[in-house]
Amino acid sequence: MMDAESALMALILFSVAWDLLWKGIALWRAARNGHSVWFLFLLFTSTIGLLPIIYIAFFSKYKRKAKPKRR
Repeated sequence: MMDAESALMALILFSVAWDLLWKGIALWRAARNGHSVWFLFLLFTSTIGLLPIIYIAFFSKYKRKAKPKRR
């Protein structure tokens, strides 16, 4: 069984991993879309993944590569 200190440490590590995952995805998309203001804002804020998820869901446009047409 985990004591309170171990549980808190596990929660902190999970929060850091969660934030890094979403921040990485959002930063990559912001850079690919040329959104430099979003990139800087996401880079310098820490919101435990909330702001990156909002950016990805509402402001990021996923660009698919166009398939070449067959003739």
